[in-house]
Amino acid sequence: MKNLYILGAAGSIGLQTLDVIEKHMDTFNLVGISLGSNDEINHDILTRFHPEMVCLRTEQKILDYQSKYPDIQFTFGDAGLIQLAKYPKKGMLLNALSGSSGLKPTVEAIKFYKDIALANKETLVMAGEIINKLVYEYKVNLYPVDSEHSALWQVLKGEHQEDIQKLVITASGGSFRDKKRSELKEVKVEDALKHPNWSMGAKITIDSATMMNKGLEVIEAHHLFHLPYHQIETILHKESVVHGLIYFKDGTIKASLSVSDMRIPIAYALFYPNRTEYHQHLELTNLSFEPMDKERFPLLELAYQVGEAGGLLPTVMNASNEAAVKLFLNHQISFLDIETIVSDTVHQFKNIKEPSLDLIIETDRQIQQAIKLAHEKR
Repeated sequence: MKNLYILGAAGSIGLQTLDVIEKHMDTFNLVGISLGSNDEINHDILTRFHPEMVCLRTEQKILDYQSKYPDIQFTFGDAGLIQLAKYPKKGMLLNALSGSSGLKPTVEAIKFYKDIALANKETLVMAGEIINKLVYEYKVNLYPVDSEHSALWQVLKGEHQEDIQKLVITASGGSFRDKKRSELKEVKVEDALKHPNWSMGAKITIDSATMMNKGLEVIEAHHLFHLPYHQIETILHKESVVHGLIYFKDGTIKASLSVSDMRIPIAYALFYPNRTEYHQHLELTNLSFEPMDKERFPLLELAYQVGEAGGLLPTVMNASNEAAVKLFLNHQISFLDIETIVSDTVHQFKNIKEPSLDLIIETDRQIQQAIKLAHEKR
């Protein structure tokens, strides 16, 4: 039995992970999870899985949950996520949290010798160098769960780094991929949340529409696969069938194709180095590829610049984007304001090279708080 922890179990990736392990209860022991604010979903999960430890979003409902599930140890908040990461049973922690809140629990889980299945791309965007050093120091494994990075991981298996010409991350283009920039001024939140191919959480769906999601994935790929940014390319692929490609120096191209179902990369990480059965057939149809228009998606170009600069700038970009997306989802700013806020914040910040983990976390907090306060006063 493999001990498993899931951070963000009630979110999109978390629920799909539970769907995978429910079909293989003889393989996985679900030790601990963190839940969200939807009581109906939370109770359904706890009734089906009975973990040893559960982290709730807030302290408010702990007594109610404890009375219903007396055999489960409950904790809450950011401190609770750390407790969960430090739980003494070794195993694998799948981090499916959204945003910067996933960084510190990942660090603590590594220090407690847990392998990491990473669906929280912000962890590597903010602190990729620190995470890689910890993974090496504590001799644990880091497995990507994002569909694109899982695809690249699989395609790279058995290959030599020096034979790689470039890796290519595909992008669906998001909710507004067929709109011109002039048409984006009046788009609504409800429209932005209608992704054409994937079923995902709100934040990542907006990031997909701005192409910030792809920018974060470029930085994540840099830290996962140890390639310079000029060897990491992005292209538009509206069908979301090809998830990653590798160009090799001999002219060969290898690609990974599958249906748009996150349970496939989730299962690959959970069962690695083995594979498990999947019974959804992929119908191969016409596949289209287009070069990325960085003028149409300026946040992608910014992400390349920020990744190259390194230091605190990736944290600043991520924090300002996280704050701006929250404002947009709350109908406080327009869609294009997201780009303005992120770009202005990055360009006004004086970078610091080789920041400590504490400085990264504090900078993230300060940037998000400053943007939130600036718009509360309006």
